[in-house]
Amino acid sequence: MVQSQVIAFSDPMAYQAAVRAADVEILVKSKGHFHAELTRIDLDRLWIQRGFDSLPRIVRAANDPKRSPILFLDGVDQSSLLLSGMEVSAGEMVVYSPGAINHQQTSGPCRWATMSLTPEDLAAAGKAIAGRELTAPSDTLVVRPPPAAMARLMALHGAACHLAKGAPETLAHPRVAKALEQDLVHAMIACLAGGASTGSKSCGRAHAKVVARFEDFLAAKRYEPVYLAEICAAIGVSERTLRTCCQEHLGMGPVHYLWLRRMHLARRALLRGDAITTTVTKVATDFGFWELGRFSVEYRALFGESPSVSLHRPPDGLLDRNRTWSVTLPILHS
Repeated sequence: MVQSQVIAFSDPMAYQAAVRAADVEILVKSKGHFHAELTRIDLDRLWIQRGFDSLPRIVRAANDPKRSPILFLDGVDQSSLLLSGMEVSAGEMVVYSPGAINHQQTSGPCRWATMSLTPEDLAAAGKAIAGRELTAPSDTLVVRPPPAAMARLMALHGAACHLAKGAPETLAHPRVAKALEQDLVHAMIACLAGGASTGSKSCGRAHAKVVARFEDFLAAKRYEPVYLAEICAAIGVSERTLRTCCQEHLGMGPVHYLWLRRMHLARRALLRGDAITTTVTKVATDFGFWELGRFSVEYRALFGESPSVSLHRPPDGLLDRNRTWSVTLPILHS
């Protein structure tokens, strides 16, 4: 079955929930009006996504271990992003390890693209096209494919997403869908088979494990104020090591990251709360903010509105639904 969908968002929570093949958490880092658009296409074997988000953010993504995904920046003029401490520039490709958990940092608007096959389909396509089975690396890598191969992949990916947005009925035509999938898979394999690892950008397992333990600790203490010494004792690292790992993977120290995450959790509770039975005070204290005046000031500085305005915001303001298309038709196999 071919499925395609283009969705526009005004809320990061709705945006993160719509991303396919990964469990995603988005933390916006700066004040401003957030808007995003996500294109999703499911072909017979290949899954495609293309996204745009308008504000600097941190993303924690846990990939589906049943898929072998790649990621690249959509456009030659796109600003680089940091992926778990690795810089990813236009013309480069991220090749994920199985079920990888990673953090992305952006410093401004970001346009990104992904593709994925199952591990079995990736191996079979590699053998048929490149003459050898291709498997996901044991560590997530950044590679630089040959420029011509990367340009072709980006052009085909963009063409598929333009069809999903402007002519979904054409994309859903069985022969069009089959031809496009064949071209995309061929271009993807050409990039993977001919790509050279950037070498210095391989992931550091030790630092990634520290950040994972840090995340687990925060999840267990989600509604409690915690302190740096307590965190370090619980996860078994020094303050210096934790600061280094967090700066590398998250772009900020552990205390600031904890504050940012709790602020977003509080915003989610306010936006989804009942204005009659929920109060700003209850939400703030539930997430460990005991200085209520300071909470309100910092909340307004980060989100551009007071906590009470968020609490009384109409629910239908979270997601723009007027730009959604979806087509599902059977694929006929020859």
